[in-house]
Amino acid sequence: MTEWAVFKRLLDAVYQHSTLLGQVWLTVTLIFRLLIVAVASESVYEDEQAQFACNTLQPGCPTVCYDRFAPISHPRFWIFQIIIVSSPSLCFLIYVWHMLSKEDASNKDQADVSKYKPYTGGPYKSDEQLLFLYNEQDTFRDLNAEPCTTKWGKMGQPRNRIWNCYVLHVCCRTILEVAFVLGQWLLFGFRVPIHYKCQVFPCPLIVDCFVSRPTEKKIFLLFMFSVGVFCICLNIVELNHLGWKKIKSLI
Repeated sequence: MTEWAVFKRLLDAVYQHSTLLGQVWLTVTLIFRLLIVAVASESVYEDEQAQFACNTLQPGCPTVCYDRFAPISHPRFWIFQIIIVSSPSLCFLIYVWHMLSKEDASNKDQADVSKYKPYTGGPYKSDEQLLFLYNEQDTFRDLNAEPCTTKWGKMGQPRNRIWNCYVLHVCCRTILEVAFVLGQWLLFGFRVPIHYKCQVFPCPLIVDCFVSRPTEKKIFLLFMFSVGVFCICLNIVELNHLGWKKIKSLI
């Protein structure tokens, strides 16, 4: 229960500090990827090496042929993909927590100073109302807005850096998505063959091997490839939502 509670807090924090498109991406990753990988690993791929049958009695030949046929199994590749692609979001979350904690400490220090320094007037009734404007809920209220300018002095700088970090993490996430989609295509293609011919030591001559549940595996393969392409499109739309001119100025 403790692990699930920590996981839920992480998800809540990621949702809080993401745009609507970022929240959709996270939902797709959790539901369509994690759940599908869990179901596929439990039922379809559980006995894939045991059911990889070859017409030979040569010791070690089926194992070597299976390694040649599948350098990495589909579920392990997808789990690795989920971990790597989600890493930029986790790094961004850690950075946000760090920046907001520093800002909260700075605001607390300024609030302590205001107790001893009389308020000299201005557009706000008190210093406390001015500090309230920097509540963390306002950070991602509108990512289309211009980053905070020097109008707010040092207090505006953390917001600007958080916005830049968010854009950078979406760019990294997009690059990783593209890399893994291309990697899946190069490793597995778009189909799972029923019959595989193997010619490698210690097998005698050419050995015929047969794959278990090829149609089911092909469906999962195409589905995960489609989800990857959809996530790439979602990231591109989010980058367009954030503004290409702002992204170019950041890069």
